[in-house]
Amino acid sequence: MSTDISQDAAPGPSPAGTARAAIAARFERLPPSRWHVTVRLIVGVVTFFEAFDQLLIAYALPELRDEWHLSTGDATAVLTVGSAGMLVGALLSGRLADRYGRVKVIAYCVAASGLVSLALTACTSLTPFLALRFVQGLAIGGEVPVAAAFISEITRSFKRGRFVLLYELVFPAGLTVGALVAAWVVPAAGWRTMFAVAAGPGLLAFLVQRRVPESPRWLAERGRLAEAEAVMSEIEAKVTAATGAPLPPAAPTAPATTAAAPTATAAERAATGVRGLFTGRYRRRTLVVGAIWFTGYFVNYGVTSWLPSIYKDEYGLSLSDALLYSTVTSVAGLIGCLIVALTVDVLGRRRIFAVCLGASAALLLTLAALGAGSPVQVLIWTSLSAVGFFGSNICLYLYTPELYPTRMRALGCSVGGAVNRLGVILGPILVGVVYAANDSVTAVFVMLAAVAVVGAVVAGTLAEETANRPLEEISP
Repeated sequence: MSTDISQDAAPGPSPAGTARAAIAARFERLPPSRWHVTVRLIVGVVTFFEAFDQLLIAYALPELRDEWHLSTGDATAVLTVGSAGMLVGALLSGRLADRYGRVKVIAYCVAASGLVSLALTACTSLTPFLALRFVQGLAIGGEVPVAAAFISEITRSFKRGRFVLLYELVFPAGLTVGALVAAWVVPAAGWRTMFAVAAGPGLLAFLVQRRVPESPRWLAERGRLAEAEAVMSEIEAKVTAATGAPLPPAAPTAPATTAAAPTATAAERAATGVRGLFTGRYRRRTLVVGAIWFTGYFVNYGVTSWLPSIYKDEYGLSLSDALLYSTVTSVAGLIGCLIVALTVDVLGRRRIFAVCLGASAALLLTLAALGAGSPVQVLIWTSLSAVGFFGSNICLYLYTPELYPTRMRALGCSVGGAVNRLGVILGPILVGVVYAANDSVTAVFVMLAAVAVVGAVVAGTLAEETANRPLEEISP
C-alpha cells in the first residue's frame, strides 16, 4: 500500500527534509516479510563470500611458507597486506556509497573480489600475490561496511538488532565455512584450488544489481524524491503482497532534519563528511566506536590469524590437524554471534560490548595462567574466548550505522571498517613480534587480554545505548 511522500510528512523547511521523515515513518510501519528476507539473503550471500575470501589467507599460509620459502616477515606481510587494502577500501567506499548509492558500490566490490581470486591462482611468487591481495582487500573492505549501512536503512527500529544481526551472521558463517572448506581442500588440492573456488561468487554482482533496490532513505537524502517515492512504493507493494494484509497508516512525522530538535545543534544537523563525524555528539560516538572496532578486531585476528601456524610450529601438529583445531575456534565464534543476535535487543548494545570483551579478556588470561601447555588447552580457551570477541565484533555492524545520519552513514561505517583494519593489521603483527621475542605463546595471550580489557572499559563507560530507537531519532 503506497502513501505519497508529500501526503505522509508534516510540512517542513524543505522537500528533502519532509521526504526523509516520511520515508522513515513508512519503514517503521512495515512488518517483517518475505521481501525483507529476500533482500537480506541476497546481500547476505555477497557478504558471506567476502568473509570466505578474507579468511582463506590464514589457511593458505602454511603451504605458501613451504612453497615459496617465506621468512617470518614475509608471512606477516601475506597475512596483513589484504587488511591494508581493506583499510583503504573501507575509507573509499563510504564516500562513494554516500555519493553514488549503496547498491552500486556493493555490486562493483563483489565483482572485483571474484576477479582477483581468479588471478591469485596464477601467482608463482610473493610480489604479485601481495599486490593482488591488496586489490582484493580494497573490494572486501569496501563491500562489508556499505552492506551494513544498507541493511540498517531498510529496517524498522523495533527489534532492529535481531533483524540486522541475523543478516550479519553471514559474515562469521562465511569465516566458518571458509575454515571448514579450507581445512579439507588445502591439504588435498592445494591453496590455488581454494582461491579458484572463491572466484565463482563474483557473478553475484549481477544478482545484486537486478534484485536489490537502492535505499529509499539514501535517495531522499540526495534529493531524488521521485525515485525515493517509486522505490518505497514498490517495497510497500511487495510487503503487502507477502503479508496478505494492508499496511497500517504511517505515523505523523516531523522532518528528519529536526527529529531531535530539542537536543540537536544546527552544526549537528548540518554535519557531513569526515569533519561531520567529529562534530558535536558525533565526535564522542566516532571515538568510542573506533576504540571498540580496534580492540575487538585486534584480539580477533591476533588470535585467529596465527592459530594454524602456532599449532603447527609450537605443538608440532600436522597441517590438517592445525587447520581443524583452528576451525573449532571459528565455529565457537559463530555460536557467540548467534547468541548476541538473539539477545542484543534485550540486553542492549553497550552491555553486549562490555560483557563480551570482558569475558574474552578473562578467558585469555586464564589460558596464559595455565601456561598454554598443550594444543587442546589452547583449543578450549581460545574457543571460549572467541564466543565473546566474535559476538562483540558482529554487534559493531549493527551499532555503527545507528550512530550516524543517512547523509554520512556509509562514511561512518567505512571509517569504523578502516579502524578495524588497523586492528586486523596490528594484531597479527604484534602477536608475531611478541611470540618471536618471548619464544612462548603465554605472553601473546596476556597482551591480547589487555587489549580486550581496554575495549570492555571504553564500551561499558562511554558507549551510547541505541536499542529499539528510530535511526532519525538517534542521529539527526
